Amino acid sequence: MYEGTTMRKRRELADRNSVRLKSHLKQHRARLDLTQEELAERVGVRRQTILAIEKGHYAPSAVLALLLARELGMNVDDLFELETREEGK
Repeated sequence: MYEGTTMRKRRELADRNSVRLKSHLKQHRARLDLTQEELAERVGVRRQTILAIEKGHYAPSAVLALLLARELGMNVDDLFELETREEGK
């Protein structure tokens, strides 16, 4: 219940600011020939979390974003970017 409430508040904030987090996780994971399961194990989350991030259904915490970037050997701002609604159309 707490997590759902937090996610709802994040979505409301993003809607108000007309931005969303765009992830390049799938492309960079595939470049290293890693499965979702392998990457999830390396950063300490479930495979479903990786899937949700890749599909844009979940914005990772700052710590998780940093862990993912480090595991993929890149900067976090190369892995994720803020996208305004106008850019995404």
